[in-house]
Amino acid sequence: MAKSSSQFVCQACGSVTNKWAGKCEACGQWNSIVEETAQETTPKGLTGGKGKKIAFESMEGANEEAPRIAIGINEMDRMLGGGMVPGSAILIGGDPGIGKSTLLLQAVSSLGKAGRKTVYISGEESIAQVRLRATRLGLVQPNVELAAATNIRDIISSLDGGNAPDMVVIDSIQTMFLDNIESAPGTVTQVRAASLELIKLAKRRDMVLFLVGHVTKDGQIAGPRVLEHMVDTVLYFEGERGHQFRILRAVKNRFGGTDEIGVFAMTDKGLEEVSNPSALFLSQRQGQVSGAAVFAGMEGSRPILVEIQALVASSPLATPRRAVVGWDSARLAMILAVLETRCNVVMHDKEVYLNIAGGLRISEPAADLAVAAALLSALTNIPVPDHTVFFGEIGLSGEVRQVGRADARLKESEKLGFKHSITPVLANHKLAIGNEGVSHVQQLLSYFRTSSPKRAAAAGA
Repeated sequence: MAKSSSQFVCQACGSVTNKWAGKCEACGQWNSIVEETAQETTPKGLTGGKGKKIAFESMEGANEEAPRIAIGINEMDRMLGGGMVPGSAILIGGDPGIGKSTLLLQAVSSLGKAGRKTVYISGEESIAQVRLRATRLGLVQPNVELAAATNIRDIISSLDGGNAPDMVVIDSIQTMFLDNIESAPGTVTQVRAASLELIKLAKRRDMVLFLVGHVTKDGQIAGPRVLEHMVDTVLYFEGERGHQFRILRAVKNRFGGTDEIGVFAMTDKGLEEVSNPSALFLSQRQGQVSGAAVFAGMEGSRPILVEIQALVASSPLATPRRAVVGWDSARLAMILAVLETRCNVVMHDKEVYLNIAGGLRISEPAADLAVAAALLSALTNIPVPDHTVFFGEIGLSGEVRQVGRADARLKESEKLGFKHSITPVLANHKLAIGNEGVSHVQQLLSYFRTSSPKRAAAAGA
């Protein structure tokens, strides 16, 4: 028999307590605990043998490969592993105004143009507002159906009858609610229950379900973390609202690779794909400027070249400032400590500013060598050797360690016109681009002396 009970749920992590507290003990968030009313059902006789027996199958056996539905947007198709898998649930999150709704509106329009039936359900905008935006972007298609609804019962009843659409967009999951749950829309209970019902419908009818999720001030998708475990794919839309570039990053994908990115440019006609992001990120790069080094990185299976900018200035403060945009501040502190301890480079009395040009965020440790080169260049006011790229991980003892996919990084550098590379010592290097392997970060110092023979050799490579 169902009975109503009151519980206190953290809206940041989903933990449940029996009393209110100002701080959640599970995740440490303040003022995130909200009282909710939940329906509890006491199960009886779970071990009495009345349940339906399930059929077990051997792991051996052949299954047909999951069919793919191509969206028609190459950056999205590549990130999803070659297209969408019918019956899959995809969660996409990002800051307000970053372009989530625009991207999905372009996706349903592209599928509609290919003759597939798609549905776009908005809980935040009216049909007239969605239609106005689609008209402005030139995305009006007859196979795209629009609806403005928030009641999950109504949505499921409408989608479950007749021919199921190929793709359904719910914008956003935080606005949806189940009428048999007394909690407000957007709470942990509502988000979890609404998502579960929609995902079960998508699996049963072989529809591709896109859920748009709001993010917290920390950049995490709002609601319970279990939501990310329930879906098949989690995408994050990153970028600055005042910046042209947008990065769509896959952090979970049951049907494809993770850590893939798609690069888009925001224009007055919507989001445009960027097929060669390396050239775009380096398009405004100025040569022979101190404090700038080009890093040959990897984002998933794609090599990307970005410019790392550093500024080192004297500080009158007892604790100089360190500001980082697009990289890990803890890793910058480690690189500064290694340079000062292992290379006798004085940094403790300097203010240090580090920026990844283009709005891209880098997480791989292979950027250590490029960061060190940018810092040394800014400190000595000597530009890095022209047409040179860097990559390599730096250890605490100052050693430069190998990183993966070195050939792909060098091939992309060569394609963009770079003639020299400074990397860890490579065993088999067969490309035309010049290469010097360094085993210790101290070897970088020789490039930042005006009369350095290494510098002259690198510039003439």
